[in-house]
Amino acid sequence: MKIEHTEITIADDAVVNKIYLIRSVKVMQDYDLAELYQVETKQLKRQVRRNIERFLSDFMFELTSDEYNSLRSQFGTLNRGAHSKYLSMVFTEQGIAMLSSVLNSAAAIKVNIQIMRIFTRVRQMITDNTELRLEIEKIKSKLDNQDKNMEIVFRYLDELTEKESKIQERKRIGYKPD
Repeated sequence: MKIEHTEITIADDAVVNKIYLIRSVKVMQDYDLAELYQVETKQLKRQVRRNIERFLSDFMFELTSDEYNSLRSQFGTLNRGAHSKYLSMVFTEQGIAMLSSVLNSAAAIKVNIQIMRIFTRVRQMITDNTELRLEIEKIKSKLDNQDKNMEIVFRYLDELTEKESKIQERKRIGYKPD
């Protein structure tokens, strides 16, 4: 059996811009995923509800009213019918991986693979960024220590200069040759 490797190409930016941070977790909303998978949101939700045992709380959760309103306000003016009046389901990376098993279509699997690769790249970028920040902090602390050391050196130099000037100001006692 030969596996076909044709890919549905979706711009990485289109996917990255649909990843939100909610409850300290990176998630994608049901209607964004439905759009990417080229299915209706209600079909996606129906399949999830039919297979709810696959979607644990760390794979998928429903937004609270406050979260939904907060997220909705980020979009500005909404087009009529563009967003559901029901609370969105949001899916973590693991939940998105699980979606390909309940949406049995070749397109869903291919889109899923691309989304997983993007999540991996985003995670790697965050890791790289964190490593870079740690290196910068190390350099900063070294520079701070150098500044403190330089301060101490200059303070000692000032003290020595003061002592030397006091020694020179003293009146000599003892035998003075003519």
